[in-house]
Amino acid sequence: MDATPSPSSSSPFDMVSSALGQYIPRGAAAEAAGSAVSQGDRAARQHVPANPAPGRQEQILGAVNLDRDLRITRCNLDAPVFAGLDAATGCSFVDLLPPGDVPTVTRRLRQVLETGEPHVARVQRLRRGDGSELVVSMSILAAAAPQEGLTVTLIAMARRLHLYAAETAIGTSLDIGETAQSLAESLLAWGDVAAIDLDFAVWTGEGVAGQRHGRVRLRRAALVPDRVWPDGYVTPGDDLPGDASRLLSLAIRRDDAAQAIVIPDREAIERVLGSPRLVRALVPGDGAAAVACIPLVLDGTPPVVLGVAEVWRRADRPFGDSELLDLQELVARTSHHVDLARQHQREHTQVLALQRRLLPRTGGDTIETASVYQPATPDSAGVGGDWVNSFPLPDGRTALVVGDVVGHGLGAAATMGQLSMEARALLSAGLAPDEVLEHLDETVTLLDDADSGLAAGYSALGSTCCIAVYDPVSHRVALSSAGHLPPVLVPPGGPAGPLAVRPHPGLGTEFALREPFDVQAFAAPPGSLLALYTDGLVEDPSVSIDEGIGRLADAVSAVHPWDALPQAARGLVSALAPVRRRDDVTLLLARMIGYRKGDTATWRLPARDDAAARARTVVSALLGRWHTRADTRDKVVLVVDELVANAVRFAGGPLTVRLIRTGHGLLCEVGDTGNGRPRLGRSELLDDSGRGLQVVHRLTTRWGVRWTETGKVVWAAFGT
Repeated sequence: MDATPSPSSSSPFDMVSSALGQYIPRGAAAEAAGSAVSQGDRAARQHVPANPAPGRQEQILGAVNLDRDLRITRCNLDAPVFAGLDAATGCSFVDLLPPGDVPTVTRRLRQVLETGEPHVARVQRLRRGDGSELVVSMSILAAAAPQEGLTVTLIAMARRLHLYAAETAIGTSLDIGETAQSLAESLLAWGDVAAIDLDFAVWTGEGVAGQRHGRVRLRRAALVPDRVWPDGYVTPGDDLPGDASRLLSLAIRRDDAAQAIVIPDREAIERVLGSPRLVRALVPGDGAAAVACIPLVLDGTPPVVLGVAEVWRRADRPFGDSELLDLQELVARTSHHVDLARQHQREHTQVLALQRRLLPRTGGDTIETASVYQPATPDSAGVGGDWVNSFPLPDGRTALVVGDVVGHGLGAAATMGQLSMEARALLSAGLAPDEVLEHLDETVTLLDDADSGLAAGYSALGSTCCIAVYDPVSHRVALSSAGHLPPVLVPPGGPAGPLAVRPHPGLGTEFALREPFDVQAFAAPPGSLLALYTDGLVEDPSVSIDEGIGRLADAVSAVHPWDALPQAARGLVSALAPVRRRDDVTLLLARMIGYRKGDTATWRLPARDDAAARARTVVSALLGRWHTRADTRDKVVLVVDELVANAVRFAGGPLTVRLIRTGHGLLCEVGDTGNGRPRLGRSELLDDSGRGLQVVHRLTTRWGVRWTETGKVVWAAFGT
């Protein structure tokens, strides 16, 4: 066919063909065109010509058009470098491939046909008629309308061009598995099978010492081509047998310098490996007769060996000296990419471990929770500062916390962990949600000072947080927010919608006039569903934020009361999260259960001298109706007597006594209007002050204080 179509053509095929003509001088163009006419002369095309004469510009570009059945409809492979490729019209394109590459390349061709997304610049081998192979850089494009099918462009890979293209492709990912896979695919240009085996410490992201003694554990990180391997053969993700790891590590580490080795024939390979089991595990097939092992070395003093690359060949293709130099050069150029991926893997593992540690474990008896966290991207650069937590408070309530720390990576993860743990500690100590946010606001301001030490060069100003505390007795939620999007509440049988939370700037925003945080209370009857989330779930460039929150409210309303929350949470994220996420997605669902009415009792008593006696009477009668054990009943009555007596003595005002029967014991609370904190101290033998708290401390499993708008509540827990 004619290699120089008319300039009016606009298809990718014609554009490439037009460009090809610019690479051939006028005389050569006619010669190439004439050779293309005689496509039936296959013998002439089997011979691979010598290098072009000096001064002549060598054509290295070619193009092939395919129909939807992957058969060739047009081609421009008439340059001398492509001689020997049997690319006749009507033939299947995969016939040009080595048999082991057919499944992988076919899958890529079909993928471009289905999605239209190009597959660009991957190193590929093509078979010539004489059995030799040509290494090309292959790109797969969807054919331009009105044509159908594919356009495959081929660039013949000269040595320097191949090294450059391979290094560029290997450095495009920070995932250690993808990096190893790219390196293996590039090495395939020199052999039939390529494998990358990494030190296990490199694979997991740990540090690797320069001088390592003893056994080295190797794990297979990549293997090409992609095909079904026999049983017993080591494939990606598998550890190499201990004997194989020892042999490979000894082979590449001679004295103080790592060296490449070549085992030239099958007999030598079997002699070195020493057992049929190792041969089955390491040798890819009966045709493999030679292997080159090239260490992945990180320059330093001493040098650090990260692993070993292995390239296998057939018996009729021995390794030449120049090829070994090329292999060593490529591996040396790309070893630092493997180390960068190792460092990234370590950071990724650390951040994800912290992120998952903060995820809720269980909701308790009075509330059911489920959470979903999805990073924006699978690498650690996409693991950001979103965090969510739910935990029971010592006084029987449950805290629900969600936050979004500015930024990504370890700086954001460290700040996220500190804020989360601080919030948990303060809530467990009895502080109200607004007081907790005030402390977090101060913490973020301190962390923004680079001299304070945690995150020099990183600013967390503007981070957001929302804290909700659920009281299972009153069935109410106390909520406070710092710049966070409003939670969505779905009451049983009622309309769903975002809670009317007063907006407040984010944490550490000094430009705000230091406005106090508000606490707002909402009714949450049993069966209510509360959704806390981060902006990544509802932010979509195609819709407004209010519309995104409305979509979330509609989706949460559709959750059936009998639906399992974990599956419901995953379904909500799958349905609502933007396809192209720019931020992490976090969702916490909480279904309110609360205590049954018969498991709680509340009494209001005046602060008089007879208050303790009245409290003993009503509490003892209730415990009798609950059939509480006698020893437990005596402890509870005595503790209630001491707490009420202390409240009358030191606080005054009306008192509230509340008794709760939990799934694990009993909980009693005494509320008053005082703001002093009861403290447990050492009392002398004749000192009457403080003896009441000593009794409470000895008879309960746990006790504490929380503050309310009108005073405080002292609570005490008992086991059964």
